[in-house]
Amino acid sequence: MTPSLCLGATGFTLIAVCYGFARFAFGLFLPQIDAELSLSSTLSGVISAGAFLGYCIAIVLSAYLTERVGARPVAVGAALVAAGGMAGIASAPSATWLAVAVMLAGSSTGLASPPMAAAVSVVVRSSRQGATNTAINAGTGAGVVLSGPVALMMGDQWRLAYAGFAAAAVGLALAAAFSIPANIRSTTKSKGGIPPFNGVLRRLMFASFLMGSASTAVWSFGGQLVTARDAWNSTAVGLLWMGIGAAGIVGAGAGTLTARYGLDRIHRIFLTTMAAGVLLVGVGGTTALALCGGILFGAAYIMLTGVYLIWGVMALPDRPATGLTIGFLTIAIGQTAGAPFFGMLMDRLTTDYAVTIFACLALAACLARAEKEQGRSRPECRE
Repeated sequence: MTPSLCLGATGFTLIAVCYGFARFAFGLFLPQIDAELSLSSTLSGVISAGAFLGYCIAIVLSAYLTERVGARPVAVGAALVAAGGMAGIASAPSATWLAVAVMLAGSSTGLASPPMAAAVSVVVRSSRQGATNTAINAGTGAGVVLSGPVALMMGDQWRLAYAGFAAAAVGLALAAAFSIPANIRSTTKSKGGIPPFNGVLRRLMFASFLMGSASTAVWSFGGQLVTARDAWNSTAVGLLWMGIGAAGIVGAGAGTLTARYGLDRIHRIFLTTMAAGVLLVGVGGTTALALCGGILFGAAYIMLTGVYLIWGVMALPDRPATGLTIGFLTIAIGQTAGAPFFGMLMDRLTTDYAVTIFACLALAACLARAEKEQGRSRPECRE
């Protein structure tokens, strides 16, 4: 296997483990965790928000460390942090312990992305860098897909499942140590200072915050929402997660679609798709409708992250790394705020009200237009 293929495979697996297992699988196993630790909906939301908060902190730290100590140690560290967090989840005796472990596991996602981008920019030839980054980014959907069969096999044994996830992350740390060359540091040259908050950037932050908030209805509470129906069981929840992850892989086409149809049109279409997915998962009357909702949600979420990546580059064309980092950070900030808010709405109102409100948050993001001040400019996707 060539160095570039080996790096791509390692990066794909790292993203799958960190995002699919360490960050997003919590919503899949939440019903079983709740049954054992007796968590309220509000507390579940606060704990889930910890993973998103950990991401916010870690991505800034990772970019700093990648420039100074190199991509290999940061990538290895991301895998080890994921392993430690998931081992903590597996052994959690209380809600407090669980909250700390979930935050630690979620922070691994922020640590993973910058070193892989730096490694690809050095190891892979220019003509293949976009394809390699796209393949690595698709690891999120793959990780979510794989967590579904694990849930099907393990049933209520969520502690054993997370122990297996942790072991996989330790093995991945070893793979990263051998596949990522030493002395690779970030090649992005930043001008430093605070970026100018122009209108395009402000609208990006508005839209990505609302989308991130709306997504927590499924990422944090999807399993809990569907198991509230008498007809659902752990098998059906596992199938839902597999549908979400498999559909998310199509998000790799964000650059092609926005180049052809325009950023604003694709943005509105997939925000509407996300809103429909949230509603079908949360209040769909049948198993089939909920599964359809999961597929719509998965495709929309990954597609929209690609849209915000392009939008960030357009907002700060002279500082593309800063622009796309702001977009992804704002998504995570929205998720940090959205998870406890959704849990509070479930406790104080009803599930149907909470789901409807969060679907409306996704639709509200349609008010932001990326191209309002730029005409029909369609920047090239940099992934």
